[in-house]
Formats: sequence, structure tokens, C-alpha cells
Amino acid sequence: MPLLTGRADIDVVNWTEDRRCDRAWLLQNIPGASGLVVCFQDIVDREVVDVGGPNLRVVSTISVGYEHIDLDVMAERKIQVGYTPDILTDAVADSAVMLALMATRAAGQSYTFVKNNQWPSFNWTPFAFCGPQLSTTSFSPTRTVGFLGFGRIAHAVLARLAAFGITHCIYTPRPGAPPQTARDAHLQSKHNLTEVAPVDLPTLARRSDVLFVLAPGGPATHHLIDSAFLRQMKPSSVLVNNGRGSVVDSIALAQALKEGWIWGAGLDVVDEEAIPGGVTAEHPLVCEPRCVVLPHIGSAAQETREEMARLTARNVIAGVLGEELPVALDYSRLGSQV
Repeated sequence: MPLLTGRADIDVVNWTEDRRCDRAWLLQNIPGASGLVVCFQDIVDREVVDVGGPNLRVVSTISVGYEHIDLDVMAERKIQVGYTPDILTDAVADSAVMLALMATRAAGQSYTFVKNNQWPSFNWTPFAFCGPQLSTTSFSPTRTVGFLGFGRIAHAVLARLAAFGITHCIYTPRPGAPPQTARDAHLQSKHNLTEVAPVDLPTLARRSDVLFVLAPGGPATHHLIDSAFLRQMKPSSVLVNNGRGSVVDSIALAQALKEGWIWGAGLDVVDEEAIPGGVTAEHPLVCEPRCVVLPHIGSAAQETREEMARLTARNVIAGVLGEELPVALDYSRLGSQV
């Protein structure tokens, strides 16, 4: 980060290896620090803050999520938290649509088929590798997309799906959120949809042809997508998770795929990814042919990651210098991403 390392007024101690930062290294080097830059894999808890000492003024994370940061401790110690919303909205929306297409059109299965040198012996049949079609047609004129989490990224996904002829959009609002009637009417008109409407979780499960999970993590959303939810979904439906792995029960989803409760899944996040080595080739979802699993790369577009890095650097610099952060987390609006 030249924005940081090029400054003469700030001493930078940098983890230089291209892998997750060792916690022991972090605890050894944080004492006396005024600012801390982290990724979503780095847990910032009371231990880190206590070892860091009273000079710590700001934690800047190169992510839109903040579940890895103990916000109660941050508020208690009056430590500012910088993060990177908005910047990654389009990149994540792109990847969500990509995962929906990969899951519906059996891209994982067919790519593996070719990689395993099975194409030379392939006997073409009319329905080989077929899956549900994302777009509408004259002979299949309606599609309902559902959203668990209907914030910035969901709106960007909906805008992209409009080109596929999506007709209905349903979503489950954040508990306690006021009705958004005017906003929904605007989205319905803007994208030429038949419906944009809030629904309860059972209705979301029953009606969605493609369900996009874009909710934040945390206790309130833990395993909202469980066996009971998945059993209500259509056998032809697809689940896409670009939000947080903890929202979906991995074991339940693997069973749903194996037993045909749903057609397929496209995942950029998995519950067990928070555990080092938690997602291996033997993970039940990786083993499911109709499940496409990516290693949490939803924002991994070069231009997006570069801008995220720049904002992360600007946030920590401002905090270290005692200035207002360009983009600071407002503790009073927790959960507003949903």
C-alpha cells in the first residue's frame, strides 16, 4: 500500500506473506500501534485491543462485512472502524449473477467433465447437463427471484437480472424495518417487473426460482437457511450465497442437493470457511455435483480490490492522524445492510 508505506510521518509494520496473518504475529506487533489494517479473516477482539494498548485509535478493514470485529469493544474504547461499502457492490453483483448461471446451467459438472477428459467418450443426448433456465422465454414467461437481504448489492443484482426478463422480485425485510412501498414501486417500474414485494421467510422459500442470500452474518441470521427452509423450496430452484456463510446450514444444504429438494447451488461463501482448513475437497458441499463453490472472491475484480485497498489506507491514515474517517462504521445503524 504505497499510500501508507510512502508516508514519512507514519511507521508501518507490514505482514508481507501472501496468506492469512498469523495471530501470534499480530499480537506480537500491535503493542503501541495507533491504527490497524485487517482483512475479514482477522479477528479483532478484546485481546487484540488490550495487547494493542491505549494508543489504538482506528481499525480499518478491507471489507464491507465487520463480523470479525468486536464492535462492543470498539465502542467501549472509542476506536473508529473504517470499512469499504459501496465500492464492491458491482463486483459482487456480477459474481452473484455468474453463480446463478453456473448453478442453473450445470457449469461445475460440465467443466469437471471436460477437465477429467470425459468429453471424448461423451454420447450427446437431448437433456444431458440440462438445468433450469434463468431467463424468461415465450414458452416459459415468468421468473421469480428472491432475496434474503435487500440492500445495495441485492438492488444491483436485480438491475442485472432485469435483462434476463425476470418478472417477480420478492424479499424478506430486516426485522423491524419500516415498509418501503415507494422504493418498491420505483424498482418495479424501473425494471419493468410485475411485482416487487416483501414476504415472510416461508413464502420466500416457496416462491423463489433463484434465491440470493445477501444478508450479513451474526447471531440474528445464523442458519436462517436450514432444513425446514430448504424443504419448502421448489425442486427446480437454485440458491446463491454471496453474503455470509453462516446464514446457510452447510449440512442441510448438502442434504437438500443430494436428495433433490432443490436443483443446485452457487456459493461464494461457506459456513466452515471461518475455520482454518474448514473447506477441503472432502467438504460435503464441494462433493455435491450440483454445487458450485468459490473461495470467497465475490469482490475479486482488479479495479474493485485496488479501490478497496485505497479506501482502507485512507481510513487508517485519517484515524491515526485524529481526523474523520472517509467511510466509518456508524454503530447506531448496525444491521442496515440487510
